[in-house]
Amino acid sequence: MFNGQRIDTILIDMDGTILDLAYDNYFWRELVPRCVARARGLDPAPAREQVYALYEGKLGTLDWYCLDYWTDTLRLDLRSLKAASSQRIRFLPGAREFLLSAMRSGLRMALVTNAHGVTLEIKRGVAGLDRYFDQLISAHDFGCAKEHATFWPALHAALDFNPDTTVMVDDSLPVLDAAAAFGIALPLAVRRPDTRQPDKNTGQHAAISGLGDPALADLLVAAR
Repeated sequence: MFNGQRIDTILIDMDGTILDLAYDNYFWRELVPRCVARARGLDPAPAREQVYALYEGKLGTLDWYCLDYWTDTLRLDLRSLKAASSQRIRFLPGAREFLLSAMRSGLRMALVTNAHGVTLEIKRGVAGLDRYFDQLISAHDFGCAKEHATFWPALHAALDFNPDTTVMVDDSLPVLDAAAAFGIALPLAVRRPDTRQPDKNTGQHAAISGLGDPALADLLVAAR
């Protein structure tokens, strides 16, 4: 997969790449609609349809990932709800082991997520993410989501990485499209971001089963 190319930086997404997307899907697709139904005295089905329609209208924008936006829109205390449900946060298979190996590889490691700062802080605390990375970056710091072309020059200015020697691992195909358009040498798609769901179609992107994939282990060995 790597064809002997030199790699010195790995940019890694959080939800669906390091952490099981099953938690986020539970939170946004099950727990939040249930709380909206209870708060507004609605039946579960129409409440769920209303919430899903609101989500759909913000898909691909930074608001879609913004805890403050949805707190105001849905009139729910989502920070407290996130904290109360955080026991469901889990590493994806092989992710923790990869991150431990990566710490010893000499590669520069940055977590790059669309998640809101509060969400990042909760998950950082639960999973101890800061111990594995040189930097933790939220797209909210730049005011644009990773799917957008404007994100990548801003990230480049902040991290000063060489796209020709950088890997980006993510479960979002639009994000990987944007990374490839910017010139990231190897955008890698995660095939199974949610352990409760089957593998996803990753289109034309090179794909791995997850951070535990042997191909990534080979990359770390070559980097030492």
